[in-house]
Amino acid sequence: MADVDWEEDDPFEEQREHVESPMRRLLFEYGRPYWFSVSVGLLSSVFARALDLLPALLLAVAIDAIFGDAVFAEQVPLVVLPDAWLPTTPEGQFAFVTIAIAGSFALGAIFHWLRNWGFNAFSQDIQHDVRTATYDKMQRLDMEFFASKQTGEMMSVLSNDVNQLERFLNEGMNSATRLIVMVFGIGFLLFWLNPQLALVSLAPVPLIAIFTYIFVKKIQPKYAAVRSSVGKVNSRLENNLGGIGVIKSSNTEGYESDRVEGVSKKYYNTNWEAIWLRIRFFPGLQLISGIGFVLTFVVGGYWVLMGTAPGPFTGTLQTGTFVAFILYTQQLVWPMAQFGQVINMYQRAEASSERIFGLMDEEGRIERDLDAPDLEVSDGRVEYEDVTFSYEQNERIIDDVSFEVEGGETVALVGPTGAGKSTVLKLLLRLYDVDDGAISVDEQDIRDVSLASLRQSMGYVGQESFLFYGTVEENITYGTFDASREEIVEAAKAAEAHDFIQNLPDGYDTMVGERGVKLSGGQRQRVAIARAVLKDPDVLVLDEATSDVDTETEMLIQRSIDDLTVDRTTFAIAHRLSTIKDADQILVLEDGAIVERGTHGELLENGGLYSHLWGVQAGEIEELPQEFIERAQRRQARTEASTDDDD
Repeated sequence: MADVDWEEDDPFEEQREHVESPMRRLLFEYGRPYWFSVSVGLLSSVFARALDLLPALLLAVAIDAIFGDAVFAEQVPLVVLPDAWLPTTPEGQFAFVTIAIAGSFALGAIFHWLRNWGFNAFSQDIQHDVRTATYDKMQRLDMEFFASKQTGEMMSVLSNDVNQLERFLNEGMNSATRLIVMVFGIGFLLFWLNPQLALVSLAPVPLIAIFTYIFVKKIQPKYAAVRSSVGKVNSRLENNLGGIGVIKSSNTEGYESDRVEGVSKKYYNTNWEAIWLRIRFFPGLQLISGIGFVLTFVVGGYWVLMGTAPGPFTGTLQTGTFVAFILYTQQLVWPMAQFGQVINMYQRAEASSERIFGLMDEEGRIERDLDAPDLEVSDGRVEYEDVTFSYEQNERIIDDVSFEVEGGETVALVGPTGAGKSTVLKLLLRLYDVDDGAISVDEQDIRDVSLASLRQSMGYVGQESFLFYGTVEENITYGTFDASREEIVEAAKAAEAHDFIQNLPDGYDTMVGERGVKLSGGQRQRVAIARAVLKDPDVLVLDEATSDVDTETEMLIQRSIDDLTVDRTTFAIAHRLSTIKDADQILVLEDGAIVERGTHGELLENGGLYSHLWGVQAGEIEELPQEFIERAQRRQARTEASTDDDD
């Protein structure tokens, strides 16, 4: 197997390139229903931060008026109150300031609680809606999309990227609101208290803006690379855990550990580049913010100490005002330094939003008309007319295939590996859409009817009998959720599954484990067949439905399938030709085209590809023509080359 190139670009890069304003889209599309909670969070944050500024002002009042010679009623935070409300004695004034400070803390605590509730509710609601909407979109994409993406990469979008939004919508927006209120609030109060000294305290702000702009430009591509690296790590881990049995049986634990170490190191290096930029940015930002504090202390301290204005400044500076400046400047340092954290969270959230909306904007080749009429099946007649199909721009997989199946007939598709048998039937279920030609059921083009009704009329049992984590009964009833226990048992009996189910520890309530790991391959296949039987479809598709069972069980299942296919249009793919020799019509495919058709007896008499395949299974290897063997070798070589390319 060829190694995956983990150095390749983000698998969602093509989707991300077409996403515009992802954060604005996130807030407007998904945040609008939750305007109340975010409004509570924003308004409460504003009031909470404003109340946080009040104690320093009241402290300045106490210093200048109660302990100094300033007039109590003329102090800045008190000018909005009527003089009659203000005490006149020092003791009363001290008590008034004490109560006001305590009240600001108590009221601030209430607003802080409301702020936390608002932002947390807002972020959790959006996170939930985005995750469910992204999953819903993902599961409705074409199979072609899933063929080009790894499970771990898609899990990274649903888990890591969606979770990344929550941090910004909660902590980021909370911090941004705090930053705005504190900077503008403190700036307003500083200019109100002393405009000249305020210019000194706020001098670093332009430098911080420039410094942050440079940081944003450099960090944005690094976060996009980090999100991609996370997806690659998840893909490798998911791939290895899914194939743990092969790893153990092949004794390749060391090899796989090296591969995990490789992708983890790639993530480490990519993430460290972003971290290295951050750890240089934040201390620098804090240093610049601290310059304002030092300048305020030096200039203001000199002003108060000497009693005269330094340099170009004029007027006087009271001790209480100076203390308020020191406290406010100190409060300003942390929000200004935190500005980088807000930008950091925003950039991470934007990179994640691009991947999320890139996925949600993905357009498949299958057109879905929500107003299309339902498929109405009467006879179950199926017709393929000049059907051609290819994956993306690769060579044709299905080439000009035409055949008709009358209602109630059983048609078998046989041929070498890679001949296109499974693809022909996946086109019937519209897992893919034809490039040219048409497929119809009872003269209704399957592209002109609703997709849900089409697939509801089909029963499909594939080569891989996938079972969901849950009980045996839950897996049988999957898709037919309202079935009774009697109907479930009858379906299990028809699939020759009832006897082994009864012998399980909890019968139909036995947990099958992840992917049905607690059952054997044959047991999983019989549960999957029971699922199709219970659905009672108009058209039954069996894609090697007995490939994982022993000969005796296959005989029992085949007997049940024969009963199931009576008066029901059935398609069957089988490598074991003995299971389909009684089909009404056998189509022989090679390289995506039908090369023979007829009954079992007719095809044996023709002496063509079918008769050679029959000879292989009958053990008549020596009697096979050399041309057939050479063609088989060429097909095998093409299959292996295609597998390497896919890997």
